[in-house]
Amino acid sequence: MVDEDGTAPTTPGETSAPAPLDAPMRWNGWGDPAKAKELPLAVRTLLPMMLGRTPKPTPAAKLDEVELAPSRLDDADRAALAAIVGGAHLAVDAETRLRHAGGKSTPDLLRRRARQQDAPDAVVSPADHAQVLAVLRLASEGGIAIVPFGGGTSVVGGLDPERGAHHAVIALDLRRLSGLVSLDPVSGEAVLGAGTTGPEAEQLLGAHGFELGHFPQSFRYATLGGFAAARSSGQNSAGNGRFDAMVTGLRVATPTGELELGRAPGSAAGPDLLRVFLGSEGAFGVITEVRLRVHPVPAVQLAEAWSFPDFATGAEALRRVAQLGAGPTVIRLSDEAETGVSLAQVGRIGKALAKGASAITVFEGEPEIAAERHARTAAVLRAAGATSNGPAAAEEWVHGRFNAPYLRDALLDHGVFCETLETATTWSNLERLKREVTAAITDGFAAQGAKSLVLCHVSHIYPTGAALYFTIIAGVKGEQLAGWEPVKSAVNDAIMANGGTISHHHGVGRDHAPWLEREVGAVGIRLLRAIKAELDPTGIMNPGALVAAGEPVDPAEAGSR
Repeated sequence: MVDEDGTAPTTPGETSAPAPLDAPMRWNGWGDPAKAKELPLAVRTLLPMMLGRTPKPTPAAKLDEVELAPSRLDDADRAALAAIVGGAHLAVDAETRLRHAGGKSTPDLLRRRARQQDAPDAVVSPADHAQVLAVLRLASEGGIAIVPFGGGTSVVGGLDPERGAHHAVIALDLRRLSGLVSLDPVSGEAVLGAGTTGPEAEQLLGAHGFELGHFPQSFRYATLGGFAAARSSGQNSAGNGRFDAMVTGLRVATPTGELELGRAPGSAAGPDLLRVFLGSEGAFGVITEVRLRVHPVPAVQLAEAWSFPDFATGAEALRRVAQLGAGPTVIRLSDEAETGVSLAQVGRIGKALAKGASAITVFEGEPEIAAERHARTAAVLRAAGATSNGPAAAEEWVHGRFNAPYLRDALLDHGVFCETLETATTWSNLERLKREVTAAITDGFAAQGAKSLVLCHVSHIYPTGAALYFTIIAGVKGEQLAGWEPVKSAVNDAIMANGGTISHHHGVGRDHAPWLEREVGAVGIRLLRAIKAELDPTGIMNPGALVAAGEPVDPAEAGSR
């Protein structure tokens, strides 16, 4: 219910969110175990043709077969943490630690298959902002590293249990910080706990006729705090914007104090400190509440699929759509390889190697407005060389758009390497960047005697440029993680050398941290270190993430330049 003043009231500690809409995440794979899928027969048929024969992988270790080092927390540490969050919310058992041992990148999942693994020394689950602050103070004084943990969906090494210079590391599980704190339907703003998942947020807002409309691939499990900390961008970004553009305020706990940021819709009261924590990846503190722009639930959804003679023609069409403001909620362009593999997955084997690129468009809103934007976009696409394929393929994509990671698990089970990466650049540089990244991947695997297939799509568009999302499939003969590391390094070098960003929406984590200085410059890195020195002087917050590991943060450093 909403009060007369336009806010939905809640009592601190009494906010309640519905149960998660999916089963708990697999400890060593993606998503709901019941939704795991086998490779389609057509894909199994194509793989040897494309990649050659790949050896069957060694069976993955079962949960009870994994060997973990004992927790490094001593009795005094455990008692102090339990006194803050309650003994029931401090876990040191092997299963809970393993479920918080990293994210969901392919390297993360390959590490989860081993018999000997690293994991945090404990999992601590605070109930509210005050408990988060208390845990951070205790950890800072006691030399315990903290890795903030929301949905566990990072794919850039953002959740690795690194201790850094500290004697122990804990995963700070934020899922108890969930629920709708308040809703202002007049202003179109809602405050939610940072541990609220995407489905929970939509369910809570939907009860009042609103939605957030942020739908990244990780939607079913990722949390709002994670979206903010990684500067996420969802599949509806063409219409609803990036997540960081939706954020109007944050509540943050740090080892040296707390912040309430975002006072008004617009302000000239100095630099916008809110933006410091959007993309901070837990390196400066912990986001505990997020205030967001919301909008009424769309009345209709219209979808249409398109084909183009080639990727270049499709990219030019998307540029026109972006620069003319035609108004789709979703627009995506798959290159020729991705289009072919997508057809193979649904058994259309005769078309699997056909030439041509494909796109899908989705429009949401009030019926007349959505129809107008649909017609305007269709006219632009046709003028640029597109052919309509009707609504069926686009509606099929909408229905299954969160299921792609399950296919990766199936490929890994068959000994086929599969990973993703993303970047962004200007329209004028798009073809060059796509070509050079593809070459870095194929050449890197070829140097190891491995065949690879690189799929690519334009995932997000802007008036000045677009994001490229790559899926890599390779027939690695030896140890897959060792084979991927030099290829990934070469790809990052190629992105930096050819005008791309090291990350469009996955974040920096630990995987990209060594390349961040090439993007933001030496002064930018010093600035990030100065912020960290002020907020986290003992360096407990997510060691190695964002700011590359190996250099301790000196609080005096900020004033020595």
